[in-house]
Amino acid sequence: MRATSGAEWDETEPTDRERLGIKLEILLVLLVTFGLSGLNAALSLVDSALAPGGVRGRTVALNPSRSTQSTIDLLFQLLSVLRLAGWAALGLYLLWRGGMGPRMIGLANRIRWRTDVLPGMVLAAIIGLPGLALYLVAHALGFSVTIVPASLDDYWWRLPALILSACANSVAEEVVVVAFLITRLRRLGWSANSALLASALLRGSYHLYQGLGGGLGNVAMGFIFGRYWQRTNRLWPLVLAHATIDTIAYLGYTVLRSHVSWLP
Repeated sequence: MRATSGAEWDETEPTDRERLGIKLEILLVLLVTFGLSGLNAALSLVDSALAPGGVRGRTVALNPSRSTQSTIDLLFQLLSVLRLAGWAALGLYLLWRGGMGPRMIGLANRIRWRTDVLPGMVLAAIIGLPGLALYLVAHALGFSVTIVPASLDDYWWRLPALILSACANSVAEEVVVVAFLITRLRRLGWSANSALLASALLRGSYHLYQGLGGGLGNVAMGFIFGRYWQRTNRLWPLVLAHATIDTIAYLGYTVLRSHVSWLP
């Protein structure tokens, strides 16, 4: 075993049976997680483009209320968090079954300030600020739907639920789309660049519901995050950066939407 392009794996050539197993593993994971989400998002983009008013006329709520009853709505939100946590757990379990524990993909038990937190905040700034600018420009040009990051009713649990959602999103995406997918493709013999491209395109696909701007922006994010992981073999910075971006988007929108005019 040796560190290569972001992870460690067997250097031995997999048998035909092992290759088939890995391919089926990837297919099944994508069918129940972000691959199916990508197909849904693509259909949503087509539907938006064909609807009266086009993409510009559509509004997408990322964290909508699911019930008029506070307790039931909270349970719906927690179920969404649990689903994402399950996706992350599935990716981690399959990697562990393949001989790669969390530490080997950069999820050590201890989060370190210099190697995890600080790089995570830098990545959040590099991705988050241009991402917001890209969204505002794309929306103004009619290439993006109107995104409502948070539309939960004003319950006492609203802010904690949004933070939980941001954290669940970040863990699920970085484990499955970066660590799991890139590692398993590399085991099949894909080059580091080819595996990175597949990961970035997958990330962009399930954000197509935001319009072409959102999809392309997330492809760029996928390239940056994936390459960082390949170079450092540390996944915590990606998780922390992603959670920070989503948390600021959710909470910032909740606080600012009634006080600024530049938010769509």
